[in-house]
Amino acid sequence: MVKSSASPRPQNGPLSMTGFASIRGSGLGFDWSWEIRSVNGKGLDLRLRLPELEGLEAQARAAVSRAATRGNIQLNLKLTPTSGDEKLRLSEPALGAALTALQQVEEAAARHGVTLAPTRASDLLAVRGVIEQGGAELADPAPLRSRLLADLDTLLDSFVAMRAAEGGQLYGVIVAQLDRIAQLTESAAEVAEARRPEMATNLRAALARVMEGAAGADPQRVAQELALLSVKADVTEEIDRLRAHVAAARGLLAEQAPVGRKFDFLTQEFVREANTLCSKSGSTALTAIGLDLKHVIDQMREQIQNVE
Repeated sequence: MVKSSASPRPQNGPLSMTGFASIRGSGLGFDWSWEIRSVNGKGLDLRLRLPELEGLEAQARAAVSRAATRGNIQLNLKLTPTSGDEKLRLSEPALGAALTALQQVEEAAARHGVTLAPTRASDLLAVRGVIEQGGAELADPAPLRSRLLADLDTLLDSFVAMRAAEGGQLYGVIVAQLDRIAQLTESAAEVAEARRPEMATNLRAALARVMEGAAGADPQRVAQELALLSVKADVTEEIDRLRAHVAAARGLLAEQAPVGRKFDFLTQEFVREANTLCSKSGSTALTAIGLDLKHVIDQMREQIQNVE
C-alpha cells in the first residue's frame, strides 16, 4: 500500500501518462467507489470530484501529486449510504418553504373567490426536498475519511502499476527507434565518408573551371570560397551530434525520474540535425537516409508525448 510518506514510483523504466484504476469499498454506513484516469499533458492538471468531507480533498490531492508529476488526471469518488441503512429525514427548510408557498396560494385563491380543498400532510410530504434520504450520521468524519484515504492508497498503487506497465511498452518501442536512428546515423557516416574522394574531385574540377573562365581572379580568394563550400557540404558535425543525441536519449531512459520534458526537447535537436543533414547532403543516397531519419524521429517523438 502506498503510504503518505513514500512515493509509489517504480524503480526502473519510464512511466506513461496514460492510466486507469478503480476500487470499491464499504463501511461505517456507507458504500464508496474510487476511480482515477489520466492522459498525457504538458504539466500536472488534477481534477477532483469528491463529496464534501472535511479534510478529504486536500489529502487526496496531495496523495495523487506524490504518485504522478505530469498528466491530466481525473479523480472521482462516489459516496452513498449503505443499502438498508437509509433513513427518511424531514427537511425543515424545505418544509418551511412549502408551507409559505401553500399560504400564498391559499391567499391568492381567496382573493379570486376560489375555494381549495383542505391540504393534507401527505401533500406536503410529496413536495420534492421535504423528505430526504440519508445514511449514517457523521458526528466525527475522521474514521470515514481514514477508510477512504486507505482505499485511495490502494487505488494509486494500481494506477501507478498500470502507468508503469504502459511505460514498459513505451520503453521497448523507444529503444527500438533509437537503435534504428543509430543505424541510420552510421549509414550516413559511411555514405559521407565514401563520397569524400568524389567531393574532392568535383571541387578541383570546379576550381579549374573558375580559374579558366575568370581571368585575373585571385586564386587564393577562389580557393577560399571553394573551401567554404566544401565545409558547408560536410555533414561530419551533424553525424557526431546525432550520435551524441542517441547516447543522451539512452541515458534519459535509464534515469529514475520523470524525463518526458527533457526527452521532448532532445527530439527537437534530433529533428534539427536530420533537417540539416538533408539540406547539406548533395547526394541522393544521403538524402534518402536523412528522410528515413526524420521519419523515425517523428515516430519517436509521438511516443515521447506519452512519457511522464
